[in-house]
This record gives sequence, structure tokens and C-alpha cells, in this order.
Amino acid sequence: MKIQTSIKLFEQSQVRTSWNEDEEKWYFSVVDVIQILTDSERPRKYWSDLKAKLNKEGSELSENIGQLKMSAEDGKMRQTDVADTEQLFRLIQSIPSPKAEPFKLWIAKVARERIDEIEDPEIGFERLMETYLKKGYSKDWINQRLKSIEVRKELTDEWDNRGVKKGLEYAILTNEITEAWSGYNVKNYKRLKGLKKENLRDNMSNLELVLNMLAEATTTEISKEKNPKNFNENKKIARQGGTIAGNTRKEIEEKTGKKIVTELKAKEIFEQKKRIEE
Repeated sequence: MKIQTSIKLFEQSQVRTSWNEDEEKWYFSVVDVIQILTDSERPRKYWSDLKAKLNKEGSELSENIGQLKMSAEDGKMRQTDVADTEQLFRLIQSIPSPKAEPFKLWIAKVARERIDEIEDPEIGFERLMETYLKKGYSKDWINQRLKSIEVRKELTDEWDNRGVKKGLEYAILTNEITEAWSGYNVKNYKRLKGLKKENLRDNMSNLELVLNMLAEATTTEISKEKNPKNFNENKKIARQGGTIAGNTRKEIEEKTGKKIVTELKAKEIFEQKKRIEE
């Protein structure tokens, strides 16, 4: 298990954090967050009392809180209670503090928007388009990205029909496709681009997205024709679909003399083009 520790600033206050590369999760020091939100001079005592209150209410949050070694004030590494993002939001909802209110309002807003999107998926696409535009992506790239979501959905629908389980099995098959077309498994691909929690596809160039779509669309079509009966057969088909797109990548690279899969993120490519045009 690979863990990287760091310090993040929240309203000019420090929160100790750890990144778990295997789980692809950030973990936050609970007492640091409590101290910021409550201004408590004894955040550990506050956390102890809060845990007792949560247990009394029947919440399992405090029982699921883990511990990691983090740098203490004396510079030594000490075991510290930590929460992942989901646990942190649940914790914030339990803290009666004016500083916690903006977070609570934001969580409520996100929940409402998610319900709206479930009732009308088109709303989700419109919000996604707005989000990408605000982040500085080009409209051409956004259209490509939205198309890639459609292609991915067709693939996962096909996997569902073949009895592939969401979660680990999805991840394994995605890894097979990605490595076959790009030459990198998902973890190393993200490492190449310097990503942690960020979505890999959100950082692909247009051509990377096209090849990824080709790999996934091809996998879908082969699966429909071959009717795989078990996970190993699905895995073999995933490798076949990715390999077809991988051969296309190699042919393009041979003709252009340029690597398609690079450390550059999509927005960095846009910025380079803008500078050249200017």
C-alpha cells in the first residue's frame, strides 16, 4: 500500500492529508478539520465527545474511522484518526458550527442536483457541458468527451448483460482495454499524467479519447458477436478490443513520428495551442 502524506490549507489553516495510491483516496486528519470548524482549543476532546454522541445515535461513522501515521507538532510520526472524503462530509454534517454551514449547504445542493439528474439524465449532460466549459475545455473536446461517455455506457450495458459485476470486475476489464490500446495500465497511465483522484479521460487529448472510444466500442461489438459466458471470456474480448485500437495507435505514431500517449493533460494541450495561435 503506497501512501503519500502532505499538508493542505483550509482558510489559511493546515490539514494533514494522506493519499493512498492503491485505493485512490485522500485521507484527512479528523482533529485538524474539527479544530478549524469549531475553533476548539481541545479538538481531540471535542472529537472524543462527538464520537460518543454519534455512537449513542447509532451512527457507525466513528467505528469506520481509520488511523494513519502523520507528522505531529513535535515532528514525530504518530497514529492519527483519519477520514476519507465521504466520511469527512458525514462528519461535517454532525458539527454544529457556522463554518460548517457552507459545506452542509453545498452537500444538500449536490444531492438535489443528483436526484434531478436521475429523473432527467439530459440535465446531467447539460450540467457536465457547463462544468467543462468553466474549466476551460474547448467545445470540440467537450463534444468528444460527451461522446466517450455514451460509448462507455454502451460497453457497461453490454457487460451487465454478460453478468460482469460492477466494481472490481469492471476495473479489471477496463484495465485490460486501456493497457492493450495505450501500452499503460490505468494506474501507470494516471501516473504518467501526474494524476491522483482526477478522471483519466478528463485529461486525455482528442486523439487519446478517440482511441479509447475505438477500443471500448470495438470491445462492445465483439462481445455482442461472441456472447461471452464467463468473466475470463469477457477479459479475453476486452484485450482483443483494446489491441485493435492499439494497432491503430502504433500505425498513427509510425506515420506521424509522434507519441499519442504523453504526460500532457488535455488543458495543457489547449494552452499550448493558444500560445502558438497568439
